[in-house]
Amino acid sequence: MKNRLIDLNNHLFSQLERLSDESMTAEQIENEVKRTDAIVAVSEQLIRNSDLSLKAATLVANHGDRFKPMLPTIFRQPETLDGKAITDGTEK
Repeated sequence: MKNRLIDLNNHLFSQLERLSDESMTAEQIENEVKRTDAIVAVSEQLIRNSDLSLKAATLVANHGDRFKPMLPTIFRQPETLDGKAITDGTEK
């Protein structure tokens, strides 16, 4: 996954294909269902986060930059070290 919403969409479809595999045993299906539940929970959070970012961008687009200082984590450029994003002084 490359951390884009289209990649999330592809990942969800891949999981759906795994769930549709008719050759799986009951135990394998149970394991895939647990995995699916975890994927869905994380996906929902990612979608909520993206929705919040979109709402913030819409707010700035509709009302100008006067709200921008109140939204620093959305519009702040990430700090980088050798082209890699860093947070709290640790390299990612």
